[in-house]
Amino acid sequence: MLNFLLRRTVFMFVALFAVSIISFFIINLPKGDYVTAYIAQLQATGSLVDADEAANLRKFYGLDRPLYIQYMKWIWQVIAEQNLGFSFEYNQPVTVVIAERLLLTIILAIATVIFIWIFAIPIGIISAVKQYSIWDYLFTFLGFIGLAIPDFMIALIMMYLFFVWFDFSPGGLFSPEYAQAAWSWGRVKDLMEHMYLPIVVLGTAGTASLIRITRANLLDELAKPYVVTARAKGLSEWKVIAKYPVRIALNPAISLTAYILPFLISGSVIVGVVLSLPTVGPMLVKALVAQDMYLGGGIILLIGFMTVIGTFISDLLLLWIDPRIRFEGD
Repeated sequence: MLNFLLRRTVFMFVALFAVSIISFFIINLPKGDYVTAYIAQLQATGSLVDADEAANLRKFYGLDRPLYIQYMKWIWQVIAEQNLGFSFEYNQPVTVVIAERLLLTIILAIATVIFIWIFAIPIGIISAVKQYSIWDYLFTFLGFIGLAIPDFMIALIMMYLFFVWFDFSPGGLFSPEYAQAAWSWGRVKDLMEHMYLPIVVLGTAGTASLIRITRANLLDELAKPYVVTARAKGLSEWKVIAKYPVRIALNPAISLTAYILPFLISGSVIVGVVLSLPTVGPMLVKALVAQDMYLGGGIILLIGFMTVIGTFISDLLLLWIDPRIRFEGD
């Protein structure tokens, strides 16, 4: 088991290093740089920037150096100083720019994962145990609907219904009086009152997917000989289902957690724009459009970090639930 954890820890650092390289160089693939985008904005307003001024700006921001030098300087700041760099667009350190947005994104992602697990696993179990019943058909139909409709479309539909039925626009995570206020119990309460719509919108596809996975895996387990033997020995139906088949059927569901967290962060980009959410998704779009490489690279690196952490957490849960993995790790 210790060897398994050590291998996973080493894999985490290797994966993060690879993500940092790929994200930094992909952001710099488009022609030009931040100064090019900045000059284009000035020219759109009628201002002119000569070549000498553009060269001075590139020298000031360090964009005149080779790309690998820029990367080495950035990654050294990340490792040695826990500094994600300086945002050209906001003229502030990246950590300062994304601090509150990242906190809200993580809170929203964790709440959405809890929502997915609370609804998807029991529904998947019921759908498998009551196979071909009216409940199975109903949950299957709703699952396909949840998978087929994009999150941003669900957001638009729900915003329209809230506005028509309740004369209320549910955008954002805070009321206007708490949007820029300091953290307090009143602001936390206001956040909780505004989180239900983003949670439902972001969690719909994940819930539908997890229902189908749980149902399919549990049906496979219920058809195996050990379940027939347990029933033949007189165990109650609930004990037969809950003690072994459900635990084994949850393995893929737990593995799915590794991909839910980064999906909720990166997948909330369009939903964040539609619902006006103060999360990192809309900020990532703005950073990429402005070619703010340190802000964009920092956000992508954090998304990769969430992926790695999610994978590590799912591995620990699998070690706890399934003894076979512990023996294989040894």
